[in-house]
Amino acid sequence: MPQLIFFCGHAGTGKTTLAKRALLELRRRTGASLCLLDKDTLYGQYSSAVMGVLTGDPNDRDSPPYLQHLRDPEYHGLLNTARENLALGTSCIVVGPLSREVRAHRLADPAWLGVGKDVRVHVVWVQLGEDEARRRIAARANPNDAWKLAHWDAYRTRLFQPEPTAYPELRLFDNTTPTDADFERLLVDFGAPAIRA
Repeated sequence: MPQLIFFCGHAGTGKTTLAKRALLELRRRTGASLCLLDKDTLYGQYSSAVMGVLTGDPNDRDSPPYLQHLRDPEYHGLLNTARENLALGTSCIVVGPLSREVRAHRLADPAWLGVGKDVRVHVVWVQLGEDEARRRIAARANPNDAWKLAHWDAYRTRLFQPEPTAYPELRLFDNTTPTDADFERLLVDFGAPAIRA
């Protein structure tokens, strides 16, 4: 049974690092073939080229032109690529903020996702406290984050911290100082055999 595993959350929370670690460990423990689909890897250079033409800033990922014209097509392409792999029996780990989709409970809706009933869907929301997220964003020095850092008060209004009772479909993962036990529980949720101490 193929799996569709989402690692979602805001900028700087460590989604990609956590997803790569999970992929390697799942493959090691289960022998499963998994495809990593990271939105920034798939669309980063394309978006830079388009935004350079549209706004003169190739690092723009926060302006109305980006949010209104590129954001959704990027996610559609990301999910189409996942569907294509899933149809071939290859499990996928998808990395991207997807905050609008999480907020609307779309990732818990197989019909909206367009995946078969044989696909097991997991949604991990990776989170940090705001101060730690800002520190990590500044430390990674990604040019795509320049607007966020320069306009933090405006950016922070878009931050979303789901409440567990309102979003039971989410696996909330606090990535501030995760322990090996936290990571192990995540892998077991994905069906990996537990490591016996």
